[in-house]
Amino acid sequence: MPQFRYLAVDPAGKPIKGVREAASASDIADWAYAQRCYLVRAEDAGKRSRIQALLDLDIDFRHRLSKGKVAHLTRELAVMLEAGQDIDHALRFLAETSESAQARRVLQALRDQVRGGKSLAASLAQHPRVFSRLYVSIVRAGEAGGTIAECLHRLADLLERECRLAATVQSAMTYPALLLMAAAGTIVLLLTYVLPQFTPIFAQAGARMPLSTRALIAAGAFLHDDGALLLLVTLTLVLLGHRKLQDAPARLVWERAILRVPVLGTLIRRAEAARLMRTLATLLRNGVGLVPALGIARDVLARLTAVRLIDKAIVEVKSGARLATALASGEFFPVHTIHLVQLGEETGRLADMAQRAADIHEEQVQHTTARLIALLLPVITIVMGLVVAGIVGSLVVAMLSLNDLAL
Repeated sequence: MPQFRYLAVDPAGKPIKGVREAASASDIADWAYAQRCYLVRAEDAGKRSRIQALLDLDIDFRHRLSKGKVAHLTRELAVMLEAGQDIDHALRFLAETSESAQARRVLQALRDQVRGGKSLAASLAQHPRVFSRLYVSIVRAGEAGGTIAECLHRLADLLERECRLAATVQSAMTYPALLLMAAAGTIVLLLTYVLPQFTPIFAQAGARMPLSTRALIAAGAFLHDDGALLLLVTLTLVLLGHRKLQDAPARLVWERAILRVPVLGTLIRRAEAARLMRTLATLLRNGVGLVPALGIARDVLARLTAVRLIDKAIVEVKSGARLATALASGEFFPVHTIHLVQLGEETGRLADMAQRAADIHEEQVQHTTARLIALLLPVITIVMGLVVAGIVGSLVVAMLSLNDLAL
């Protein structure tokens, strides 16, 4: 029978954790209920390998928590408050049971500030590197409406969705990246090690190598002698380019060029639309007004073009314009987004329609990414095969020229 590592709260509010044999996590929940305890989490103890434990180590050089950790803490805090615990006991419980040293420091600081008389939202605002403006605003709305647990659950849902979307894209890009590295390594090995082995053979035979072979050997020699310098120059150019893109005019020009790329531009627009609509829906459902919600939602956008459009939309909405009209004027967001926003404004269900738009665009982003990766893998393989075949073919032509010289 499998073993489960559980974490529960007894009637006095004290944390109880341990390992217990059970057929499933539901049996652990039933056992906790029979003990008059509230189960916070139960996970299969056998799934936590040493490698996983190593990956979960709190190695954070920037002194901030990952979005996944914040989502996990948010969910547990919501569960604690929903169980009837006050905020002080809930923060103490999370600080005592957290496996992350950085999380424990943040939670303890929050608890000290709350005990000092600050609200939870004001305490969260003191840690902007951990809790975003969006996070603080939703918690503040929950405190004002007396629905803090519900708001935290929605926040956890939002953060978990963002983490899943990012993980999907990252996992999809892992194999192509490894394939590119393998291709580059193979080509460099052929140019810097394999081809130079044949140079003495041609020198002894007194033969002149074909032009293609000489060009490849020269390229290999350059990589061997000046490869480090080439890498340094490339990194310098990349850093200079990245620094230049921090300037708004250069960044806007770059973004406009990227957005003109047929498939990539559409993917970026949909991803930004999903991010904006998801955030807007969460804020509106928690009682935040439309204009303040737009001001907060602009901070989650990654493209300066979209941020400028939202800034313009805020001004227009304040003047009495419809949000759908303001968003359509920039010709950035997909038509589907504009239609759903317009429908939400006409029916008084803007939060629901924004949520629907976010779901649609997130699904589109995942499908488009999967299709791009499916096309990219054979392209990389074919290009790698052609390059390697060209190098080997050039070497074969050179060897055949030796046979002609012998005849």
